[in-house]
Amino acid sequence: MVSVPGFLLRRLYVKGSLKNAVGGFEFQIKNTLGSGYASRMSPITVDGREIPLGSAFFYLDGREVAFSSVSEENTFTLAMNAGITIWVDGVTLEPGPHRVEMGLDVPGMGMLRFDFTDTVMDE
Repeated sequence: MVSVPGFLLRRLYVKGSLKNAVGGFEFQIKNTLGSGYASRMSPITVDGREIPLGSAFFYLDGREVAFSSVSEENTFTLAMNAGITIWVDGVTLEPGPHRVEMGLDVPGMGMLRFDFTDTVMDE
């Protein structure tokens, strides 16, 4: 199985996009690595705290899709140079730095995980 180092996957995160939003928080990812798809998502963790899959969503082409609905039959496709908003319901972040981790199961590559640390500013 091919392995993709975390430092490369970290490039997916759009620096400075971590912020509180209505009812939760959000951040952006942009695929500059190559087209692909995931057949399963892992829970997002924030500062070591796991968020239930049903509370994390991504917005792509005007559609809201729960992480929990991603499957082999309903894949999460990430086209090259596509920007996506990830939104987490029910969790707001205190101002300051936060470490966020996420992962996706890519057929032929296994579970690819990455993390980033960014700062949420006072509103």
